Amino acid sequence: MLNQFRNKNIKLLALALSLPIVALACSMTIPSSRGSSPTSEPTAVQESAEQSQVQLVIPPSISDEENLLIQLYKNINPAVVNIATYIEQDGQEMGYVQGSGFVYDLLGDIITNAHVIQDADTIEVTFADGTILSADLLGEDLHSDLAVLKVESLPSDVTPIPLGNLDEVAVGQTVVAIGNPFGLEGTLTRGIVSAIGRTIPAVTFFSIPMAIQTDAPINPGNSGGPLLNLKGEVIGLNAQIETDGQTNTNSGVGFAIPVNILQRVVPELIQSGHYDWPWLGVQGGDLNPTVVEAMNLPIEKGAYLSKIMTGGPAEKAGMQGIEEVVTVNGRRVGVGGDVITAIDGLPVSSFDDVLIYVAMNTSPGQDVTLTILRDGKYQDVVVTLEQRPDSLELQ
Repeated sequence: MLNQFRNKNIKLLALALSLPIVALACSMTIPSSRGSSPTSEPTAVQESAEQSQVQLVIPPSISDEENLLIQLYKNINPAVVNIATYIEQDGQEMGYVQGSGFVYDLLGDIITNAHVIQDADTIEVTFADGTILSADLLGEDLHSDLAVLKVESLPSDVTPIPLGNLDEVAVGQTVVAIGNPFGLEGTLTRGIVSAIGRTIPAVTFFSIPMAIQTDAPINPGNSGGPLLNLKGEVIGLNAQIETDGQTNTNSGVGFAIPVNILQRVVPELIQSGHYDWPWLGVQGGDLNPTVVEAMNLPIEKGAYLSKIMTGGPAEKAGMQGIEEVVTVNGRRVGVGGDVITAIDGLPVSSFDDVLIYVAMNTSPGQDVTLTILRDGKYQDVVVTLEQRPDSLELQ
């Protein structure tokens, strides 16, 4: 069905391109019926004019940026793969999912999204030169939406794509996405970094922090493909798009899992097949003026805890969430929750600060010290982090 759809579009495009040419040819060959003079051979002046017109349509020279993109594509595209996963039931193929991925090392390890290969019975990887190989799943982590596949060997012209540095990523810089939108292999799109530090949902009920937002067109099939800087380094893994709910196509807002999470999770997936994320066991948001007024707080920034997970590390340490709901200036607001102002001595100004610190600097079993504001007084609470659970229960 996909090939039929593609062929239809190619035919339509060819037909659309031929129509202006036909119309132009007709206007040049149909003689006028009103007092036209006999046809004569072109003069030397006419020939000279025609030659000069031909010279005017010489393509402009390629700009430095265009040449950079051309070379980047030539270097990187061989290491970007199309991933097709098949699901079987009662010995019959029930359907398949297409996504993208990229070669991580010379051992045949390939990075993609966990949601691309989730529940797959068979995985096939297609390289830019047309080579199709079966792949095995080395490991997956639904919390970061990352997975690592392995093929026995790589085509001779394939080299791994280097990973970049998230600290060097800046809003406004040019980025490139390479992948297989709608199954169209080896598609390059260009855009900018629209924002950094976004929090996006994972496949589970947890969130992925520090995501990169881009306006480089990303569509279904791009999942798992690399987001690259102009040095050809991976700065993120394309994973999600924001839509209006009416369509699943790009609306100019896409998200990539940041490279520093890849650097933290992927080696563990290769070595052990899984990654253990630390868990604090809280739910909340940024402190806002309404909460500040309702609770008569002496601060304006912090991480406000709304709910505490039953049986979680924070509950065991005595942390508390919202205790009651009051009305302030016509707005209902929950009050009584702890406000985190620091973690291990580092200032906290938002809830994301807590998420990022726990995710990127700690491990299950590690103690962290939370400085909180409760009932107008500061106190330190030591919490022993645990491994993220498979299900959650709120207080």
